Amino acid sequence: MKSVRPSFEKISPPFGSSISVKRFSEPCSNRRPNWHFHPEVELVYVNGGSGKRHIGNHLSYFGNGELIFIGSNLPHYGFTDRLSGNKSETVVQMKPDLFGDTFLELAEMAEIDKLLERAKMGLSFHGTTRETLGSRIEKLLDHNPFDRLLEVLSIIQALAVSKEYSILNAQGLVLEISTQDNNKINKIYDFVRDNFTRSIALEEISDLVSMTEPAFCRYFKKISGKTFTRFVNEYRLVHASKLLAEKPFSITEICYQSGFSNFSHFNKKFKEFSGRNPSAYRKQFRHLVA
Repeated sequence: MKSVRPSFEKISPPFGSSISVKRFSEPCSNRRPNWHFHPEVELVYVNGGSGKRHIGNHLSYFGNGELIFIGSNLPHYGFTDRLSGNKSETVVQMKPDLFGDTFLELAEMAEIDKLLERAKMGLSFHGTTRETLGSRIEKLLDHNPFDRLLEVLSIIQALAVSKEYSILNAQGLVLEISTQDNNKINKIYDFVRDNFTRSIALEEISDLVSMTEPAFCRYFKKISGKTFTRFVNEYRLVHASKLLAEKPFSITEICYQSGFSNFSHFNKKFKEFSGRNPSAYRKQFRHLVA
């Protein structure tokens, strides 16, 4: 088992700037995203590629790139790894009170103030908003610190007035996660990531974190807001979504490759999760990215 990282991530902007901007253009061959949070709001643009969103209670698949805005202290995993196939990833992080409370109270800042409130649930932007702002986000490092600050403010304003977004973590999540809890959650999530294609017994996962089965079930529901069985099934369904969108496998193959042992059960759960059966999902997704 790899060593776990603390739940709190320290963000340190470069000297002379109050905003951290990082652009990654090389595949993250050794990177495995961990469950973490930070007080800074985070804007992430993934240029092309596909991956999984895991923000708070929310699990889903994205394809053909992503533009996401994450509010302060909202737990999440990273969005890309060596398998994502994206061209680049740009991450912008800043204090939510960067401009000060008085500044946010100005009439001109009303929409941004509302955006920061919505971002506490995680927002995914699409359509023209993603295309237009994505290219601007990628160019932030080309600006000097002062012009970068103005450009970030302009980008945030454009996000604030856009209607092309989806709320991700609508059901919310308990955000007070201690380092000890985070270590357990990392162990559990890493284990599920490595073993979701097979049956995972409660006894096995409980032993992993040195808990009895009843205690583990209560603990996981309290921390994640859902049962362990539901979490594993959702992880499998997100993986199935990725295969449906990207691979020519038959739906039956995808069912079994995603860890389901019963095809009718897979169909039922996939429709409950996505609102469409696997065949309709594949057809609609390919129409959207065509």
